[in-house]
Amino acid sequence: MPSADSGLAAVYSDKLVGHRTASGRIYSRDKLTAAHKTLPFGTHVKVTNTKNGKTVVVVINDRGPKQADRVLDLSPRAAHSLGIGPHAMAEVTLEVQK
Repeated sequence: MPSADSGLAAVYSDKLVGHRTASGRIYSRDKLTAAHKTLPFGTHVKVTNTKNGKTVVVVINDRGPKQADRVLDLSPRAAHSLGIGPHAMAEVTLEVQK
């Protein structure tokens, strides 16, 4: 992936709370984490909601999203920081942090 990308982001389901992510970490809705299809685990990514300009830095700790039209699944805390509701999606840009 280039250093910047864009597309739809959605919010993780609460059904996954307490389960292990692909990185082996336990999923918590209160962490600033996200799932991405290819970025290495531990990568810090600045996510910007293109509609309202809000940003948050998340850590990639899981694989996904499974839906082809999405680039990221966000923890509820990260989504809230971006102004994305619990059952909503938003257009976002991604910038890998060095």
